[in-house]
Amino acid sequence: MADQGPRTGTQAIERALSVLAVLESGADTATLTELANGTGLSPSTTHRLARALCEADFMRQDPATERYGFGRRLVTLGQRASNALGLGAARVTLEALAADTGESVNLGVRDGDEVVVLLDVASAQRLRFDQEVGARVPVYASAMGKALLAHADDPDAVVAALPRLAKLTGSTITSRSALRAELDEVRERGWALNDEEREAGVRTVAAPVLDPSGHSVAAIAVQGPTIRMTDDRLDEVAARVQRAAADVAGQLLIPL
Repeated sequence: MADQGPRTGTQAIERALSVLAVLESGADTATLTELANGTGLSPSTTHRLARALCEADFMRQDPATERYGFGRRLVTLGQRASNALGLGAARVTLEALAADTGESVNLGVRDGDEVVVLLDVASAQRLRFDQEVGARVPVYASAMGKALLAHADDPDAVVAALPRLAKLTGSTITSRSALRAELDEVRERGWALNDEEREAGVRTVAAPVLDPSGHSVAAIAVQGPTIRMTDDRLDEVAARVQRAAADVAGQLLIPL
């Protein structure tokens, strides 16, 4: 966001939100320089916005390191938003799914060409693969992403609009036509598989959370190491994920 032109009330709000967005998509804390670089604003403007956010308790500044982080007021807002959207009830379903499968579970939504994690339940196993709340993964190289794309309003247009499909592992799908063909399979069988496409040694099964018209609004995934997520478990895990997704569809405030 360029730091130029006359300021309006809307611009001020947008700029303040862009400062918070730097923390949302990056580290838990940031220096003033990092905030300015992340927003494209001047250091003086960024400093003014950060001070205002700190005074309102939306941000805080560590007096020792001078780094900025989230403020306590966001805790209350975040909890209330989570409950209002039905994520509190959905977490109960995800916890049961994690206990049944023995693996880590996530719920995510699509944000452009990424999937952002809104809920996570870690496996009790020592060897596990977790995705923390706020984590972002490429939509084309994740089971949740493929589940969401397969039930998008116009999968052809969405796939065509994706940026370059970078090769993350030896198994990553980098062809748009191959990705589009897989989305047809996902839609037909009702679940998606990420077979070491983003992280070597990790397999993920995901199912879409659908609205009444059949469009995807979220996705639920179970992920674990390949030594446990073996071929003979995939159908069983997929069936459990699909049941959980159907349950969650009745719990979430759709669309999120």
